[in-house]
Amino acid sequence: MNMELNELDKIADTLGDSVKMPVLFIGHGSPMNAIESNSFTQMLKRNGELIKAKYQPKAVLVVSAHWLTNGTFVNNVARPQTIHDFGGFPQALFDMQYPAPGAPELAKEVAMLSEAIIETDDWGLDHGAWTVLHHLFPEADIPSFELSIDYYRPMEYHLELADQLKKLRQKGVLIIGSGNIVHNLRMSMGKMQQNDKNPYEWATEFDYWVKNNLEKGDYSALANYSTTGQAGLLSVPTPDHYIPILYTVGLADKQDPIKQLHEEVYYGGLSMRTFQVG
Repeated sequence: MNMELNELDKIADTLGDSVKMPVLFIGHGSPMNAIESNSFTQMLKRNGELIKAKYQPKAVLVVSAHWLTNGTFVNNVARPQTIHDFGGFPQALFDMQYPAPGAPELAKEVAMLSEAIIETDDWGLDHGAWTVLHHLFPEADIPSFELSIDYYRPMEYHLELADQLKKLRQKGVLIIGSGNIVHNLRMSMGKMQQNDKNPYEWATEFDYWVKNNLEKGDYSALANYSTTGQAGLLSVPTPDHYIPILYTVGLADKQDPIKQLHEEVYYGGLSMRTFQVG
């Protein structure tokens, strides 16, 4: 059943007005970033401190490349588990926990903003979420939860769904898209094994194509990445890590500035580009 606009306003009002939140896209890269100190993780730490001091977020909602579903779900558990959804890494990484509380009441409000979103208790915080939250908010004291990616929908669906969630920015919810603009592990593996951090030309080309469209505010172009030809096809062999960017820009207002927080393409075909909207 479609809700009238005034009903949606009443629902969003229950969250309480707040300073308008920025929106982040984070190129999360390897799970090893959770236990490493480098330019990327140091950037996350600095910006987490700035966001917490300036905006005081009431909750964090993450759209992670690692929760792919048939349908769109929001997790509503009170204590989300730390999901170690990877293999072949040091035990120290598997030992890590991110014990942030969940946001079950807020998840209910999110589900009511769009009839496409369904509540579920069948998830926690996967590594697309907790490996970056660990650096942004190391105290794990901000309620955190996830929105899944319906992997079977066209790119425009994600832009349109994000637009329906804009009210959350006024209600103290920091929303993060977590993926990678360029993510071709198959073609990067050889360079990783040789510790060759030089990027492929096509990876740099596509990463800058995205940057240029961000700066022009042409967000609809980002949903049509295949128009870039070979560079786009190689940079996005599967859309799982790319789709989170569409949620970040779909939540943007026309007047929102774009701030590039981290720019790096390495190991051939991996982009760590991270930016802030607003």
